[in-house]
Amino acid sequence: MNWYVDVLKNYAGFSGRARRKEFWMFSLIHLVVAAVLFGLGLAIDTTIPYFLYVLATFVPSLAVLVRRLHDTGRSGWWFLISFVPLVGGIILLVFVASEGKPEQNEHGANPKLAPQTV
Repeated sequence: MNWYVDVLKNYAGFSGRARRKEFWMFSLIHLVVAAVLFGLGLAIDTTIPYFLYVLATFVPSLAVLVRRLHDTGRSGWWFLISFVPLVGGIILLVFVASEGKPEQNEHGANPKLAPQTV
């Protein structure tokens, strides 16, 4: 849960790098919360809670995606490849699933080498 809260605390931090673990743990918890709110919305016959949650977490989700791309040595603008039909999402998935660059890059030091507070 700390991974999720840490991303929300750094909600507009587009600089720096994000480890795979930070990105995937946030994505997992984000997906579970969104699914629960969607199911709850279906039960009460409204999807307002789901859409409010998605709207509230749009910027933090985009920020952690950009930081994840930075960790792989790519510009954050690569997220736009997801708009390419059929293959864009697959390419982006490969990018975020690949291991980050072990050396320091223009976006900062390797977050694996930084002391963790979890």
